[in-house]
Amino acid sequence: MLFCGLTYQKDKHLAIIEIAGWGKGLKKRAELLGEFLELCCEIRAAGEIRVVVLKGTSVHAFSLGEYLISGIVQARKDGEIKLSSPAESIANLNQPVIAAINGDAVGSGLEFALACDIRVAADTAHFGFPHIKEGLIPWDGGTQRLSRVVGQAKAMEIILTGELIDAEEAYRMGLVNNVVPHDAVMATAMNMAREMASKGPIALRYAKEAIRNGMDLTLDQGLRLEADLYFLLHTTKDRTEGIRAFQEKRKPEFEGK
Repeated sequence: MLFCGLTYQKDKHLAIIEIAGWGKGLKKRAELLGEFLELCCEIRAAGEIRVVVLKGTSVHAFSLGEYLISGIVQARKDGEIKLSSPAESIANLNQPVIAAINGDAVGSGLEFALACDIRVAADTAHFGFPHIKEGLIPWDGGTQRLSRVVGQAKAMEIILTGELIDAEEAYRMGLVNNVVPHDAVMATAMNMAREMASKGPIALRYAKEAIRNGMDLTLDQGLRLEADLYFLLHTTKDRTEGIRAFQEKRKPEFEGK
């Protein structure tokens, strides 16, 4: 499926979104972002999709370039412009999302990557929020998600200095999960996605929910959420299949039920 600047395809239980570019001009970019939001809604509702891979077809795809309001708006038919959050559309997906970052992730591009659950980056990639240099701050989740990933001290440093960091430093601080050569980024992400997709899809979604939502809860509340989701899994057919497959020493065939 081809959108203006987006390519979407399914590979068994995987959804692969390729970003060719974000377009030039307010109208073009708004149309593309509108299509992206619709696509995320479609994927969220697709029961057969277990893992999502988000990649760029160029080294600049994760650097949205203009991270000002013109880069994150959505046009309405009546001509009115309203703010839209592409990062939130990714964060709201039930399925695990892997970002295959084959170039720099800067500004809103880094906010986009932070909304994903796992990040695989090229060894030539750079990361940062240069907003402060123009008297601005990240607003599509950057100030909140970065501190949750790398800790408050490092988030303060990255955002308040506006300086870029390289892939190795990003890996050391936990901003990215893997650093590989540029030509191995997509293969690494796809291998990880296929491995995840072979697991129980309900368990994948519940594990993501427990980790993500637990960050905003007290420890006691988080433990209760984890326990509730764990016991819910015992009521599923996939749990029964998992036990049966273990007893029969075979690979389980999960159906997401």
